Amino acid sequence: MSIVTETVVHHRPPMEVVVPDEPLTEVLRRAVREHPKVIAVDFMGRTLTYRQLSVQVSKAVGALQNLGVRHGDRVALVLPNCTSHLVAFWAALRLGAVVVEHNPLYTVDALAHQLEDSGASVVVAWSKTVPDVLEAQPRTQVRTVVAVDLARDLPTTSRYALRLPVQKARDTAAKMRGPVPKDVQWWHKLVATAEPVAAVDRPPVADDLALLQYTGGTTGVPRGAMLTHRNLVANVVQGEAWTGMARGCETVYGVLPFFHAFGMTLCVSYATQIAATLVAFPNFDPDQVLAALGRRPGTFLPAVPPMLDRLVDASERTGMSLSSFRYAMSGAMSLPPATARRWEETTGGLVIEGYGMTETSPVALGNTFTPDRRPGALGIPFPSTEVRLTDPEDPTREVEPGQPGELQIRGPQVFSGYWNGPEETAQQLLPDGWLRSGDFVRRDDDGYFYLVDRLKEVIVTGGFKVYPSQVEDHLRGLEGIEDVAVFGVPEEERGESVVAAIVLKVGHTVDLAAVRAWGEQRLARYALPKQLVVLTELPRSQVGKVLRRVVREHVLRREENPPPGM
Repeated sequence: MSIVTETVVHHRPPMEVVVPDEPLTEVLRRAVREHPKVIAVDFMGRTLTYRQLSVQVSKAVGALQNLGVRHGDRVALVLPNCTSHLVAFWAALRLGAVVVEHNPLYTVDALAHQLEDSGASVVVAWSKTVPDVLEAQPRTQVRTVVAVDLARDLPTTSRYALRLPVQKARDTAAKMRGPVPKDVQWWHKLVATAEPVAAVDRPPVADDLALLQYTGGTTGVPRGAMLTHRNLVANVVQGEAWTGMARGCETVYGVLPFFHAFGMTLCVSYATQIAATLVAFPNFDPDQVLAALGRRPGTFLPAVPPMLDRLVDASERTGMSLSSFRYAMSGAMSLPPATARRWEETTGGLVIEGYGMTETSPVALGNTFTPDRRPGALGIPFPSTEVRLTDPEDPTREVEPGQPGELQIRGPQVFSGYWNGPEETAQQLLPDGWLRSGDFVRRDDDGYFYLVDRLKEVIVTGGFKVYPSQVEDHLRGLEGIEDVAVFGVPEEERGESVVAAIVLKVGHTVDLAAVRAWGEQRLARYALPKQLVVLTELPRSQVGKVLRRVVREHVLRREENPPPGM
């Protein structure tokens, strides 16, 4: 299926790992001590070595202390990927504070809910997001908002270019900066004027809370997953054992958002664990990635499948090689075999799929970096991770071998519960430490696990269960369909009716009859869509996953409020 170059080292991970009794901050200290001259971060061409990053973090600790941040306080970060994001993250952790990550594109209401729930006292926010944070502030316990000018993280020449009296420079500057009131302090000035702090009165320990990562997860309502230092350290130690990458030698491309669990662990914590160079991007732009490869070739790419496809498209369009990437790790959604094949044929490297949840810090299973990996499979358990398949109606009873069931996970990376959510915690985290994933999964005879579907998204029609993923996988092969989301809507006689929402390829038309005729080739009749909805695009999560629930709500609202004349 693939072309693998001799530079790829096949690595089979151990069954168990030893998780050190230390806070995540030791990961950075070790990288600074052992690899001080290695470039820690390259943000659009501006670099800091690990030693320079440590100095910035020490000064940022002083800046946060001057703002009144103490051990256990929550510090909210509302930032895109940038050097300031890394500095603020590590500084807050060194103080023993709890980092709360937020998507900088959230609505005011979404920000207000999360800031109020976490009780964050200080917010470090991108200047374009500051007005929204200030609007949300009266509903929260936030006492201080600090603004980050993204341009200050750029190379000097790039900053000067933003000042040029030309429209392109003005447009770029407008995208990077927002209006900030005069009484709001600036992050770079606070850090520049602060005294470095090498040690704090109460440094963090392994069992301290390190990170609140909000997720709709299995609860349906955004809740802050409480991840301890031990959870985060466990996952990076597991990740290092899984990949077998050498310390101080790798270059990780940070195209995933740091505010998402996948990006935070793979691009920030794990990259620091192996003392890699992190090439960070404020957003995913294939052309920017290709340009960066010219100055700093990447070796490891954590990504979601659409990113891999778009990078291959850009490579084919421009002729720019992707061959420096020996490894890629795909997550957040199923990796189509066709995408895996394209990536490996283009790069000569390997792409493997991982599975996890915010509640597992986030990786719990994965394919191995070996020729016998299984594209399309979730993989096998990470080191020191137990998994089992259980009856969704009785989560303590394991299903018979060969039968699908709800995936449950137990291991050192499993979270300690939801912040302010004891009832939700009790529903998902069993007393003996097993985490209910909410995913319906099957296991083959070789021990590989495969996703069947989300339990809450399984459609029950006429007493039969329909798995949306299986219907979607088949419909994607119909000529003219660019993208598809399948879900159920209430139907009086059958319980639910199967609906397919599709995005058409340019110049194509597809009707319900064609969809059903195509579906009959592989699907049971009860799984065939009874309704077809054509949309211009499908809503996606912050890492590109199609949000079936949002599509379903949109369709139901449209049916309740049809356009005039219908």
